[in-house]
Amino acid sequence: MNKDTPTKDASISEFSKDEPKRSHWTGKLDFLLACIGYAVGLGNVWRFPYLCYKNGGGAFLIPYFIMLVCGALPVMLLEIGLGQYMSRGGLKSWVICPLFQGIGIATLLINFLCNTYYIVIMAWGLYYLYSSMSSILPWSHCQNEWNTNKCASTDEELLTRLCPSGGKSNVSERIEESLIYTNASLYTVHQNVSIANCSLGNIHPVDPVVEFWEKHVIQISGSIEDGGGLVPHLTICLLLMWIIVYFCVWRGVKWSGKVVYFTATFPYIILIILLIRGSTLPGAGKGIEYFLKPDFTRLKDAQVWVDGGTQVFFSAAIALGAMISLGSYNTFNTDFYKRTLIVASVNFGTSFLSGFVVFSVLGFMSHQQNVHIDQVAESGPGLVFMVYPRAVSEMPLPHLWSILFFFMLFLIGIDSQFVTVESFLAHVSDMFPRVLYKTKGRMILTTMTCVIWFAFGLSMVSRGGMYVFQLYDFYSASGMVLLWVAFWECIVIGWIFGAEKFYDAIELMIGYRITKWFYICWKYFTPLVTAGIFAFQVLGFKALKYNNVYEYPSWAEAFGLMLALVSMCCIPIYAGFKLLSLKGSMKERLRIATRPDLTTKQLSKDWVLQEDRLLVI
Repeated sequence: MNKDTPTKDASISEFSKDEPKRSHWTGKLDFLLACIGYAVGLGNVWRFPYLCYKNGGGAFLIPYFIMLVCGALPVMLLEIGLGQYMSRGGLKSWVICPLFQGIGIATLLINFLCNTYYIVIMAWGLYYLYSSMSSILPWSHCQNEWNTNKCASTDEELLTRLCPSGGKSNVSERIEESLIYTNASLYTVHQNVSIANCSLGNIHPVDPVVEFWEKHVIQISGSIEDGGGLVPHLTICLLLMWIIVYFCVWRGVKWSGKVVYFTATFPYIILIILLIRGSTLPGAGKGIEYFLKPDFTRLKDAQVWVDGGTQVFFSAAIALGAMISLGSYNTFNTDFYKRTLIVASVNFGTSFLSGFVVFSVLGFMSHQQNVHIDQVAESGPGLVFMVYPRAVSEMPLPHLWSILFFFMLFLIGIDSQFVTVESFLAHVSDMFPRVLYKTKGRMILTTMTCVIWFAFGLSMVSRGGMYVFQLYDFYSASGMVLLWVAFWECIVIGWIFGAEKFYDAIELMIGYRITKWFYICWKYFTPLVTAGIFAFQVLGFKALKYNNVYEYPSWAEAFGLMLALVSMCCIPIYAGFKLLSLKGSMKERLRIATRPDLTTKQLSKDWVLQEDRLLVI
């Protein structure tokens, strides 16, 4: 057999000549900026700096970098390369091993769930951006209609309000909704408090930033079972966000590829401005010192390595199918290898830059309040929507810095959002290319999906919506789910299709051999890393609590687990159904189910077909 002209058989197919052509990026930077815009998200701003501080400062960079090189980067390269090689989105690309097309279904469902809740964060940020344009920042004082009589920035301010004349009084009252500031959030309790001789006793002041967030922005109810109706301003912001996303993706990748030129680059200008401003604040050096000061003893703690692994997978935005979709819009011979390395480097650098920006501000707050920095360092929405707004309210020109900060968040979040939407649309379009590759079909599909996502998101802009949001955030795209998908991706490419053949496929596309390191990772390191962290998370699993206090009812926990399992189960269930649908012995079924469906242009000259198997010679 001539190895230069492999023989056709059932494992080789030809696309129909009249099948509509798939769209491609129109500019050289479209793909690179789209990947950067997608991978660099809110997690770089609010999660990485906190984890770095929590897990030993500069020492945390060691496990983070190791997990990046051994785990996230190999999977990112695998996904982008697979998308380009198959020229299909996350669902159809897995015909490279038909037995595991359940991976594509799993990423499709994860994509759908992510698009449902991630945009709610953007709706919150949009409202903060709007509020930043008021004459006085509404979270900087206690004269708003939603403020309680316990709103105060300090104990002294609260004492002055309770005893304006400075006299002595005896007051006994029942405080119906005592809002206690714990871990940058609030919970409702009922307690009897005696205020004797104008002393505060057990009364704790509630910062106006906290009351603005809890009582005005999200208007949180007492439990998930108390929906409380929609919050009007958040409903409007959610609608506006979906309208913006629609017009970012409505005409396909040729249009969205141009939008990222602005949304992926301008945040860095704002970050640099905020860094310069933050570094000039009193106490900034103290904050940066806490951020970077290494505590190498923390490296003995397994949790540090788990945090490093989960964070790098989150920040790299892999195992969601979107990187496969972005790669699928490349031409077949695009040199994606070098661009993937650039994306990973920029992603790491952005996390590091964000750490400087955030901790310079936290150092300033520690200096202003004369408290230890660990009392102001928070993770998650608490950092973005409570800690930072409080900081800018204490700066000169607070409106300017507030607008810049929330506009940066808007840009960082919006490109991650519309790229995820683009990925979902690519999944679906590949199933019906004759209709959905056309502009009209694409616009109808985009409209329908945006309306559906908006409808699902309404549950998260109700007064009980924060509880629903946390369920989605904790379960639907959790570390366990992403690690599960990444593990099977490596098993399929590294062992079933074969890392050797995938190396040949990459050489066929870019014209040269890449480093052997990724071969080792796909076969050994990355599956071990993902399986190890997955097992650690499963064994250490704890039921979700809101603010570490509110315990979800059993039905809500069951719903959350369903959000995780609905995607994870797709992989084994699809594989089982695939084998049952075939005829013959189990060995024959496995041979047929793992036979790649390729076109002649995808076959390397170093492969031969032998007994329906592709072999490397």
